[in-house]
Amino acid sequence: MSLRRAVKNSTGQDVYACHACFDCEIPFADEMDIPLGSLIQLVLQDDEEALHSRTLWSDTVLEAARGACKRGLDIRAVMLALREETIRRNDRRAVHPDQ
Repeated sequence: MSLRRAVKNSTGQDVYACHACFDCEIPFADEMDIPLGSLIQLVLQDDEEALHSRTLWSDTVLEAARGACKRGLDIRAVMLALREETIRRNDRRAVHPDQ
């Protein structure tokens, strides 16, 4: 299943709503290896790099992502769905805080 479909099935959020405006950027660069907008673009490309990013597993970034998209995409919900998908795939390469 594609990352986009996994997110849509889990949350109802369609990452095609992202216009790549990158207005969603937040000031937590030390917690992120890729910006939020780039994370969404990776999902659109079905690139599993999204599942292996520090950005995805940072709780600070997760909370800051709430309301970050001015176009209404719930990036926090997308991130939670991606975390669940990583666990579902049992992907040991993910940068999970317990490692």
